[in-house]
Amino acid sequence: MAAATIKFLYRLALVLSVLLTSAAGIVSNTTLVNNGANITDGETMVSDGGSFTLGFFAPTGAPTKRYLGIWFTASPEAVCWVANRDRPLNDTSGVLVFGSARGLLLLDGSGQTAWSSNTTATSAPAVTQLLESGNLVVGEQSSGSILWQSFDHPSNTLLPGMRLGKNPQTGDEWSLTSWRAPNDPSPGDHHLVLDTQALPAAIVLWQGNVKTYTTGPWNGLRFSGIPEIASYSGMLSVQVVVRPDEVAYIVTTMPDAPFSRLVVNDDGTVERLAWEPVSRTWNVWMRSPRDLCDSYAKCGAFGLCNSATASTQFCSCIDGFSPASPSQWYMRETSDGCRRRTPLDCSNGTTTDGFMVLGGVKLPDTDNATVDMSATLEQCRARCLANCSCVAYAAADIRGGGDGSGCVMWTDGVVDVRYVDKGQDLYVRLAKSEFAAGKRRDVARIVLPVTVSLLALTSAAMYLVWICRVRGRATRLAFLQAAERPNSDEAMIGSLSAPNDLGDDDFDLPFVSFGDIVSATNNFSEHNKLGQGGFGKVYKGMLDDNKEVAIKRLGKGSRQGAEEFRNEVLLIAKLQHRNLVRLLGYCIHGDEKLLVYEYLPNKSLDSFIFDAAGKHVVDWPTRFKIIKGVSRGILYLHQDSRLTVIHRDLKSSNILLDTDMSPKISDFGMARIFSGNGQEENTNRVVGTYGYMSPEYAMDGIFSIKSDTYSFGVILLEIISGLSITATRFTGFPNLLAYVSMLTFVNLLRHGAYGKMIRQLIWWIQPFQGLVRQMKFYGASK
Repeated sequence: MAAATIKFLYRLALVLSVLLTSAAGIVSNTTLVNNGANITDGETMVSDGGSFTLGFFAPTGAPTKRYLGIWFTASPEAVCWVANRDRPLNDTSGVLVFGSARGLLLLDGSGQTAWSSNTTATSAPAVTQLLESGNLVVGEQSSGSILWQSFDHPSNTLLPGMRLGKNPQTGDEWSLTSWRAPNDPSPGDHHLVLDTQALPAAIVLWQGNVKTYTTGPWNGLRFSGIPEIASYSGMLSVQVVVRPDEVAYIVTTMPDAPFSRLVVNDDGTVERLAWEPVSRTWNVWMRSPRDLCDSYAKCGAFGLCNSATASTQFCSCIDGFSPASPSQWYMRETSDGCRRRTPLDCSNGTTTDGFMVLGGVKLPDTDNATVDMSATLEQCRARCLANCSCVAYAAADIRGGGDGSGCVMWTDGVVDVRYVDKGQDLYVRLAKSEFAAGKRRDVARIVLPVTVSLLALTSAAMYLVWICRVRGRATRLAFLQAAERPNSDEAMIGSLSAPNDLGDDDFDLPFVSFGDIVSATNNFSEHNKLGQGGFGKVYKGMLDDNKEVAIKRLGKGSRQGAEEFRNEVLLIAKLQHRNLVRLLGYCIHGDEKLLVYEYLPNKSLDSFIFDAAGKHVVDWPTRFKIIKGVSRGILYLHQDSRLTVIHRDLKSSNILLDTDMSPKISDFGMARIFSGNGQEENTNRVVGTYGYMSPEYAMDGIFSIKSDTYSFGVILLEIISGLSITATRFTGFPNLLAYVSMLTFVNLLRHGAYGKMIRQLIWWIQPFQGLVRQMKFYGASK
């Protein structure tokens, strides 16, 4: 019923759109045209149901360039196909001619051909039709056979009914290529293909000739690295077909499902978008790469990536393996991967090796894999043992349930393995001695934690007795217990009023009811969602006083627990500064913990400086203003507030911008307070974001005000360069800190208006003395 309502609203939006565009001077809405007809700039062809429109358009920001394209009628900016990507027209004199000897012909004002369909010549009358699927088709009028169709020549968008793959007989390939920029439809650097060389097939994203992302192999239900496919199985049917004339990934729409599209963006991300007719926006159903673990071969051969372990740069070795270059792994450079601790015992068809089950993972890249769909999993195991080159195996098809069927075997090595929801089992070959060692480690993993836990409980009990005698109550314990009990809101709220490290017992931050928050966010509607991260999700809301707010929702899976929640509430409520985000209220409701902040419409700094379009908004004076504002906020935390506060998670995504582009530091859940003469502390729990952490904090857990200063230096590098510290596209450079030694940055150092500030920045990054010396050498030689 809901889907039918959505479909009706979409149809209504289409009718209104067509009526409005007709009033603006659109001449033709014909879906079927014969030879000899044409469409000039200003005229359109609309599909029979009104869903798609063919016509001329100019990208936003490039009004002098005209292209022939197909777009969603209700969302004209959602261009699905472009004819003349490489050759834009310079004015509005273009014309599309139907039925020439070459099929469709796009001519400029001088009569020169800008694009043609190169249709095979036929003596039979031909007609051209824009189908309701968005497919522009040229066919014989009598037989109905297709002579040419736009679905065989994709741009950057895959619509339901289109194919991604290859015809093995003809060599024809169906692939997507990104736009060069948001306002430039010419072919960009990013290319999405279905890898048909290795089976099971996988979708691969290339940047030039560099593989940047893979979906993992197809397992009969989905690609093993994209569990999100299961979430829209009731709206889209996804399959990989293997036929003599076609190996292809095909998506079809279920009845009454919303319109959707798969887009390769110019920044190298791939998104599955669905149209929401009420809000007239595109909702993101799926985005890849989703995190650093999606970077191809992030952890190298036999490495395992886990997006929940940021403190170790996400990478570890599969059991039975150790880092190939320990010194490089110590520096968080993990692309060299891992090597076996114990060689395999296999020769002349005999072996003592066994297999360890690695569960819940995205299966490795299949470039060095073989597949047999007829084999059982037991047969697969036997074949792998008999082949001394086989290092792992897995089920090829999981549709039947149980252990699955079919056999995929990898030889020599496995790469691009990561943990994912609904992941598969990968059987990794190990030497016999590794299993004995593994049992000893398993015993240690059980005995040691139990022993330590008992000692900790005993110590905690003794400590609580002492606390109760000295203070008369154990406020901290009450708070932590309240966080673990779903129905103990009052206990947690009471703990916030208890004496705290700020030396102030008064706590007057408003408590906002959960019902008011649900109402303010339209029941946490996706339309209200501003973003999300490891802490949870952030929603835009409107309170009863018509005040716009941002609401951070910390769910059960949030990395921000009870201690961090209390920390953030107390800190932001008491520390007031123009460059710190303001906390307006809080809510505790069962397992739900929510924080209500002032709403900052420009969102975070990273959404500007790393975005191809947004970075043009922040000119040099604006960037300098942001730098000064952040430095004032840090100075207040370190020096001018009542106590010294170490933020510990300073990064560009935690710098929010108001309407005037003034910065405000946010996310104080990980902050620590120093009182008295305290200058430095050590912790076994390293939190924060790798790349922004100082080396002594990331490696040894030592933090001080210098830790924040280091993070500030990294943010300055990002603001000045417009590049992310975690970017992985630096050829020959491990990260941005090494990349800034390039000559272009040196030229900024010598000639830029903010050269003095940049030189000071380089000296702040003290651990990289080699970089500083290199900068001085370049500067002296110019």
